[in-house]
Amino acid sequence: MKILAAASLPRLAGAPESPPFQITEIMAWALRHTNGSFMNLRSTDLNLLVILDALLTEKHVTRAGLKLGLSQPAVSNALSRLRDQFKDELLARTASGMELTPRAQALIEPTRQIMQQIKALFESDYQFDPRTAHRQFAVRMSDLTELLLLPTLLRRVREAAPKLSMNIMHLNAAQTAAALETGQLDMAISARLENVDTLSSVKVFQDRMVCVLSRHHPNADKPLTLERFLALDFLNVSITAGQHSLIDAQLNEIGCARRIALNIPHWFTAPNMLHALPYAIIMSERHALSLNDPQLVIHDLPLPIPDLSWTLYWHQRHDKSQAHAWLRDRIIETAKSLQHGDAALQGCAS
Repeated sequence: MKILAAASLPRLAGAPESPPFQITEIMAWALRHTNGSFMNLRSTDLNLLVILDALLTEKHVTRAGLKLGLSQPAVSNALSRLRDQFKDELLARTASGMELTPRAQALIEPTRQIMQQIKALFESDYQFDPRTAHRQFAVRMSDLTELLLLPTLLRRVREAAPKLSMNIMHLNAAQTAAALETGQLDMAISARLENVDTLSSVKVFQDRMVCVLSRHHPNADKPLTLERFLALDFLNVSITAGQHSLIDAQLNEIGCARRIALNIPHWFTAPNMLHALPYAIIMSERHALSLNDPQLVIHDLPLPIPDLSWTLYWHQRHDKSQAHAWLRDRIIETAKSLQHGDAALQGCAS
């Protein structure tokens, strides 16, 4: 995270303007303009915070220096000062290399949160202009939502904001909520998140789950009764083997279970698996239609499963961010455009 270079941060009125300015100068300026309401930080070199963050991330003096554009001796000197500050080794040499001490591990999350707050403080988007803005957004998507949304979304973003970039991350629900909380993620598209008191959200599209078979499967042309459904061998897609879906929970309530013959972590290989083996799969209807594969047959599930809502989440601290709002609007527009494509695909599939 580069926060030392003035060129990467919008200048606040009256703030130091001679690049590169130092964090201590920024904080001194802030102290003068808040009537001393900040704690007294004049005796602490806050540049050490940037180096601490790099050391905690890289666990290596040379790599931390490369990340920050500093020499190895400069980072070594900073590490020595940090050790004095925290009265701890922080990085300890072991047989397998340098490792973080327990004290250093406890500093990872607080340091990361402070860095995110400092970044947010100086990345004001009051005059956000997508045509000229340089910014990277971290967005959580599953490979399914990547497939459905990302090509069109990136095309729209590239046309309107050519200097913006995106980092797409694939995290489970608990990791996603935590990353939104700490600022590692800007926003996330997910079917459901829990413990979202600090998150804002908007539904971006509805979906439903269906059962898909190869046209060559023995049951492809037969009505999918519950009895036939339970006799199928299933291909399952989940990051963690054994992760149960909504339909598994419903089957469990009536004392039944489906047989999962193969679990894979990604959706991209699923169509090939269905063509190669007599498996069935439960997938998003939008995904199934988007494959536009005449060799696949789509069946309604033999159980009443509620529709699935894909929701866009972000932390409430970004509610009034013009940059975030701009990208959120592009995501919502892209999701709405799926509805027009669905009608055409359903016509082809019928």
